[in-house]
Amino acid sequence: MEDIKVIHPGMLRGTVSVPPSKSVAHRAIIAAALSGEDCVIENVVMSDDITATVGCMRALGAKCRVNTKSMTVSISGKKTYKVKNMITLDCFESGSTLRFLMPLALGRGVPVKFVGRGRLMKRPQAPYFNIFREKGIKVKTGEDYIILDGKLESGSYGLAGNVSSQFITGLLFALPLLEGDSEILVSGECESKGYIDLTIDILKKFGIVIENHKYKLFRIKGGQKYKSCGDLKVEADYSQAAFFLVADAIGCNVECMNLNPDSLQGDRAIIDIIKSAGGRVVKGPNGGIMAKKTAVMHAVTIDARDIPDLVPAAAVLCSFLNGESRITGAGRLRLKESDRLKAISTELSRLGVDIRETADGLVIRGRDLLESNVCSAWNDHRIAMAIAIAACRSEGEVSITGAERAVRKSYPDFFKVYDRLV
Repeated sequence: MEDIKVIHPGMLRGTVSVPPSKSVAHRAIIAAALSGEDCVIENVVMSDDITATVGCMRALGAKCRVNTKSMTVSISGKKTYKVKNMITLDCFESGSTLRFLMPLALGRGVPVKFVGRGRLMKRPQAPYFNIFREKGIKVKTGEDYIILDGKLESGSYGLAGNVSSQFITGLLFALPLLEGDSEILVSGECESKGYIDLTIDILKKFGIVIENHKYKLFRIKGGQKYKSCGDLKVEADYSQAAFFLVADAIGCNVECMNLNPDSLQGDRAIIDIIKSAGGRVVKGPNGGIMAKKTAVMHAVTIDARDIPDLVPAAAVLCSFLNGESRITGAGRLRLKESDRLKAISTELSRLGVDIRETADGLVIRGRDLLESNVCSAWNDHRIAMAIAIAACRSEGEVSITGAERAVRKSYPDFFKVYDRLV
């Protein structure tokens, strides 16, 4: 049966229990598995990406038990095994899983084969490959695999600040386990600092100490051990809430529940973006967060260097603002599950938005209502969700091909929630 989601225009109303942060869940599951002790990670949605991370940690010797009804992942330190032969780690389409685990897998001194799907193996890994080859680690790549052969050693590691923070996170997970001390030197301005903050916060909860010197130098003592933090509850995800908050800002009435106002998630910036456009963000009647459309909303300029995952939602917001909005610093989005700049530009154009791409961003002139059309999800969860929110204010129905399949990557229940709010 063809995967086509038909959206009928109309304002969304109701409450949303915002799903748990995928970024936090990845990190917590990996750290818990590395502790070798009993630990329960609560409030976990087994999206495709999280399923990939759990599967890889099992392949690396962790005992993980998933209970989808209670939304928990239980880690047991009692039953692990030593790997002697090549390990194969299936990362599905998860860039976080792949990049977080490449340095960790090298700590065992046996060959590791990473496999993936979609565009995953075409996404750039040069920052790691250059480091690994300098350290004498063999790298072999194919259309759908990467094989690493060697052992990670402590020392000094250099990374450019304008590459994905996932490379820094991967090293921060692995280097504390090595015998000697290490450091990560970051050249240029470090982007996506919020994701690095999340990593360091999770590591601290599991007993790992990282010295962060203004995101230019990270000092890591060797010989550290991960320790169980007991039970850890994953907080709600601002990057997913962003779609519903944007829906509010264009006229809907959705209350987002369970968001942590003091979260370290960089994507909490969606609140500031809505405010900068003239919208209001208020406490809802049930204690959640809501955005409010106002009569004075206007075009904005958004620097997306630290918040790349917000661009699809922010582009939808800009599509309804008076004047010309600009999104800059988003060049890395061309290397995600899709070329997100091209994808969002193409699909919003189909809906009548005056939008054009630049080398690293988008220029958008807003309008009051969008047009009816057939759009594509581009096999990208954030594109599917962005088009669905934009369709709230269309003149007629909007069909999205591949939508249900795309959202399984991060928010499997998105369209169930959406339909309940209609």
